[in-house]
This record gives sequence, C-alpha cells and structure tokens, in this order.
Amino acid sequence: MKKYTDTGKKDTRSGFGDGLTELGRTNPNVVALCADLVGSLKMQDFIDENPERFFQVGIAEANMMGIAAGLTIGGKIPFTGTFANFSTGRVYDQIRQSIAYSDKNVKICASHAGLTLGEDGATHQILEDIGLMKMLPGMTVINTCDYNQTKAATIAIAEHHGPVYLRFGRPKVANFTPEDQKFEIGKAVMLNEGKDVTIIATGHLVWEALQAAEQLEEQGVSAEVINIHTIKPLDEAAILASVGKTGCVVTAEEHNFLGGLGESVARTLVQNHPAPQEFVATMDTFGESGTPEQLMQKYGLNAAAIVKAAQKVMKRK
Repeated sequence: MKKYTDTGKKDTRSGFGDGLTELGRTNPNVVALCADLVGSLKMQDFIDENPERFFQVGIAEANMMGIAAGLTIGGKIPFTGTFANFSTGRVYDQIRQSIAYSDKNVKICASHAGLTLGEDGATHQILEDIGLMKMLPGMTVINTCDYNQTKAATIAIAEHHGPVYLRFGRPKVANFTPEDQKFEIGKAVMLNEGKDVTIIATGHLVWEALQAAEQLEEQGVSAEVINIHTIKPLDEAAILASVGKTGCVVTAEEHNFLGGLGESVARTLVQNHPAPQEFVATMDTFGESGTPEQLMQKYGLNAAAIVKAAQKVMKRK
C-alpha cells in the first residue's frame, strides 16, 4: 500500500488561522468575526494585518451570526470563529433563520470539535454538530484531517458562494496531505486502493484509518482508504465505486454515529448498493475530561477500533 509520512504534527486550527491570513492578503472582501477566542482560533495574524476587517463580538455568539449575515448584504465574505459547540448548538436558531434560510454567504469556522478537545470535558466536546449542520438546506459541511488540508479548505471556501460549516480541532495531529493540494469541495480523496474492505474516514480519523490499513495489510487484507473531507455535498460516486469493488465498508469519524458521516454513507448505500457497514464513532454518548489520546482509546476512535470493525464487516459479506 501507499505509505504516508507525518511531516510534523500540527493543529488543524493553525491551518485555519494561516489560511485566513492568506485570504486577508488576497481577497479584500474577506472579513473575520470572533467570540472572544482569538488565540484559540489563531486569528491574530489576520487581525494584525487587517484591523479594519476584524470584529470582536465578545461572548455573544448569536449576535455574531446575525452580524455576519448582515455583512454579506454588502458583499463581504464573513468568517466567524469560535468553538464548535458554540458555533452550532448555541446558535442554531440564528444560523437556521438568518444564514441558511436566506442562503447567506457566511463561513462558520469551528474549532475544538469532538472528543480531542480533551480536558475541557463533555460540555465543550460537541459530537452532534455535523448532524445539526448537514440537515440545514443548502449548508456545505467540511471536516478536515490535518493542517495542510485545513489551510487549503479555508482558502477554498472563500470562493464558494453559500453558507459553509468548516470543522477542525485543537490537538496537534499528523500532517500528511500535500502542502500544495487543490481542495475541491465535495470531492473525496482516494488515499489507498484496495479490494477487500473500504474504509471511509473524516477529520482526525483519516490518519488513524491509514494506520489501520497498514495493520490490515500485515494480516493479508487489502484496505481501500478514502478521505471524505466534505460530508455535504457527499461524493456518492466515489463511495459507490469503492464499495461496489470491496463489498463492505467501515466509516470512521470523531462524532456520534447518529447523524454523522456514517449515516450519510448508509443512506447512499441503501438507496443504490446495499452492503455491510460498521461504524467507528461515539455510540450515542457524551464525552468526558481526559487527554485526547485517552479519550480516543476509551471511546474506540483509533486505528485498533478500525481494524476490529474491518475484520467484523468482512465476515458479513
């Protein structure tokens, strides 16, 4: 199988910050808003270079969404920044009514998603945000896997007209995708071709999926690994082509198995090509305090869990 190299662990939120800084230099219509978390969202460089294009809203996330919607009317492209929990659950009504319903060109950029937020615990570890956002008509939902991909996605969504939810994280993780990649919204990335089982992963689970594929190869199993960075619109053609070849699939995500990537894949399969599927995700539970590594192990969101799911699903073919 193709080998991928971690060029040095980086946090995906820094990919967002660096992408936003680059946009500040190239697109005069890009503006940024933050709800009192500039340091956490890595927005300071953009602010230093474009102070007149930054709005510190304070701990008033609902107001931030309303302001962002209003700024689009004047042709601006607002990027909002706060934790994923506060970017979705806290402000769902404002997003639905002021942004999604009227197709406002707002980019909702959400850091500290999932269990890997770590020690802050269950109140901040949102595991249902993908489900919330993908159910909004017209909302594009993106969940990136590493620093390079997050930076590329941040730049790409400025060119896409319409509301976008961009989800990324806090911890430093493997940085393995190309630095010069072209990010295509709605286009899956084939990381490794295989014939025995399809592994479809998103976000922090993509690297774990690659590690799982290496372990499976040692067992004589050929695993196909697909990086689904865009959960909506979903690259159904790539999924169906892969599962049509392998006959079974494992989906892996740092999210509740209800409402996430796995359910989108299941819907695609049941409508077009029914096949056995196993879910690597949180099983309808809240998180808890702990290090990211401890939590990923306890809740079964790692390479070992993906290997186990692959072994199980292949027996169901």
